[in-house]
Amino acid sequence: MPAPVAPHGRRARALVVGGSAWHVVAADVDPAWVAGQVADDPIVAPLSARFLTALADRTGVEPGVLDAVLVAPPAPRAPGLELREASSGGHPRVVRALAHRAGVRVWTTPDASALLTLGRGVCGRWEVSLEVEPAARGRGLGMALAAAAPALVPAGAPVWAQVAPANTASLRAFLAAGYRPVCAEVLFGS
Repeated sequence: MPAPVAPHGRRARALVVGGSAWHVVAADVDPAWVAGQVADDPIVAPLSARFLTALADRTGVEPGVLDAVLVAPPAPRAPGLELREASSGGHPRVVRALAHRAGVRVWTTPDASALLTLGRGVCGRWEVSLEVEPAARGRGLGMALAAAAPALVPAGAPVWAQVAPANTASLRAFLAAGYRPVCAEVLFGS
């Protein structure tokens, strides 16, 4: 499959997505090459270090982090948490969102101890990220932010989160907010 459309109308160099007994390799490479690379184990191989390295060599761009991809439960009517829309600013979480998403909007808690970003990512999907300041962690604020996100997008639109599995605090927050894991993905050129 060709490389996917990325934010800002650019094409991503490559994307590998997989779940239980399926995978998609979206890259501008020969499908026969992909089939040959994953022939030994077509279910597991596409997300293996060996295949990701070979695809990086083939496309000339490095893979990003292997993320768990989660989808939010249906939206509440209101965020359930007091949030204020903020300017994009220079916060590292916002800078990263701007690099990977279009139409990024940012909300903060009134005390600025946490922020939430929403924007259109891979294939136009709504993607959320959040950040809680160290002093405010451990009180459920991350879970509250994750739960608030679906109320901030057009009604009925799914909200997606990509979480590095090693970021256990973030993963726990999204799971506690009712997000369901649906697949894993690696975006190249991050």
